[in-house]
Amino acid sequence: MTLSQYLPILSWGRDYTRTALSNDLMAALIVTIMLIPQSLAYALLAGLPAEAGLYASIVPILLYTVFGTSNALAVGPVAVVSLMTAAALSNIVEQGTMGYAVAALSLAGLSGVMLLAMGLFRLGFVANFLSHPVIAGFITASGIIIAASQLKHILGIDAHGHNLLDLVVSLVMHLSQINWITAILGVSATGFLFWVRKGLKPLLTSLGLGAGLTGVLVKTGPVFVVVATTLAVWGLGLADRGVQIVGEVPQSLPPFTLPSFSLELLGQLLLPAFLISIIGFVESISVAQTLAAKKRQRIDPDQELIGLGAANIGASLTGGFPVTGGFSRSVVNFDAGAATPAAGAFTAIGLAIAALALTPLIYFLPKATLAATIIVAVLSLVDFSILKRSWGYSKADFAAVAATILITLTVGVEAGVSAGVGLSVLLHLYKSSKPHIAEVGQVPGTEHYRNILRHNVITDPSVVSLRVDESLYFANARFLEDKIQARVAKDSAIRHVILQCSAINEIDFSALESLEAINERLREMDVQLHLSEVKGPVMDRLQRAHFLSDLTGKVFLSQFEGASYLKAKRVT
Repeated sequence: MTLSQYLPILSWGRDYTRTALSNDLMAALIVTIMLIPQSLAYALLAGLPAEAGLYASIVPILLYTVFGTSNALAVGPVAVVSLMTAAALSNIVEQGTMGYAVAALSLAGLSGVMLLAMGLFRLGFVANFLSHPVIAGFITASGIIIAASQLKHILGIDAHGHNLLDLVVSLVMHLSQINWITAILGVSATGFLFWVRKGLKPLLTSLGLGAGLTGVLVKTGPVFVVVATTLAVWGLGLADRGVQIVGEVPQSLPPFTLPSFSLELLGQLLLPAFLISIIGFVESISVAQTLAAKKRQRIDPDQELIGLGAANIGASLTGGFPVTGGFSRSVVNFDAGAATPAAGAFTAIGLAIAALALTPLIYFLPKATLAATIIVAVLSLVDFSILKRSWGYSKADFAAVAATILITLTVGVEAGVSAGVGLSVLLHLYKSSKPHIAEVGQVPGTEHYRNILRHNVITDPSVVSLRVDESLYFANARFLEDKIQARVAKDSAIRHVILQCSAINEIDFSALESLEAINERLREMDVQLHLSEVKGPVMDRLQRAHFLSDLTGKVFLSQFEGASYLKAKRVT
């Protein structure tokens, strides 16, 4: 393992060109403009001061630039992780206290250590335990909860809850407290941002603007809303009329901070940190690989874990909270022409300048505007079509998606993602515990063997050929035993059973014992057991045991060879 594999910057930095520099600078400018309101908004969603969003977007991006492998991934606060942060911390410490901010640092640090350890030990496969349908269901439900949680800022009322039911009840109970000025600002900002996404581009195109300038103006829509509503609140004195504003934001670079090392606190944060790590990694690697594929570039999942781990540790040391790769701003970064991870470093510099020079300008920024930014961003993640598609393809996957959505909405995000992980694993175990086992016969005029129920094939009454379409392990070994026992018991003409092993990639010790039991049981029934098309690694494992020496039949290179041998033997 070379140093450049752990520090990808040594590879792409060597060949950095002036063209790449100009592309990265342009992409950084656009992403910075987009990221300023997003960072503030996601800090609000996480229950932290606005400046925490800026802090979480500076040093983490710089660290990812050094350790990450994606040219386009933009690391920072994201909606789902921010919601999970708020859900985890509010159960432990009171929001708005110093203890809450320290707990956020500890959560980021713990998540960073987990991600880093997973990367160093090459454990990226752990994320595979979350199936894509379950992830889609969780993100859809989370998007609804996030949008509902921001309605209190849109309406200027007080409401709390970490699931949809609690939020709706709380909102209804406080409807009489609506601040109508805040509501007008919030609804107008939300409506305008939705229109920007759908209607601004056609309008600008009809006015003759170029595609490049049109794209930039569409992406800066949230900035226009921030400026307009901030000026309105300042000019009309709306803060004195009950409109909640961001208020004073420290004019400084990220401070050096330390997370808590309290074993009690870390113990309480252990599960939330793990769930945030897994969800954040899955979201990040999905975006990174999708964008990399468009340019035929390679993403190293284990190195991505190291990059995200370093980013989160950086967030914990600089006043931030858990971060990961964001979908919307990564796409913007890619579309804007980011050529290397240096675009992220330039974005961090832009945000640092904003933290030093621009924070006084957002004093009068209404929280309703930030809430509108969040609502518009997360509703694009809501996708109920996954229910229809999974129902049509697999009822088991539909059940997992529906259960994940329902549990997330009614209980909360932690319960939802935990249920998603559990259901994904249980579904896999259930499906693989009852593998497809096909009885096969010879396709006339060929050496191919196919399912007797699907094809017109030639069979031999004295031979049963079974193809097992799954690796054999402890959960399905007994199923195979029962299947063979049932098939042989009902047909006294059977003298040979051939297991076609072309789809078997692994046989664990429990399955080996089952094969030994099958061999012995068939011996007592005067039936021989044969194997065919056994893969090399599987054969190597079987040769270490006594099974092959005790086998009543033979091991054939192909199913055709086995059937031909038994036919010739019967004739002679």
